[in-house]
Amino acid sequence: MKTLLNIIWFVLAGLWLAISYVVAGVVMFITIIGIPFGVQAFKLAGYALWPFGRTLASREGGHGVLRFIGNVLWFILAGWWIALLHLLVGVLLCITIIGIPLGIASFKMAGAAIRPMGREVVHTG
Repeated sequence: MKTLLNIIWFVLAGLWLAISYVVAGVVMFITIIGIPFGVQAFKLAGYALWPFGRTLASREGGHGVLRFIGNVLWFILAGWWIALLHLLVGVLLCITIIGIPLGIASFKMAGAAIRPMGREVVHTG
């Protein structure tokens, strides 16, 4: 079932959402300070391509203050428009009955788009 959902997701929304993350990542790589943001954007691009069967989990350790500052900077630079894109895609997907699980996944990913620092993509099994 996950494979079928991933294929439908890829066709309807995943490719375009992943492209938005890749664009954000490339823009972040322009400066040295933005490299960690770009790396996280590329991780989220892979997650946006094929989300079912995977989830975002908090990373253990790390500095809470740096993570908070990183999330604030990410939100200002790219997070708000990618989250808005996820919300728009989620609403469009929820119009049909078949698209409701995909829309819910897009809404969950909007939260990840707002504060991705300190999270990693893990397989759910």
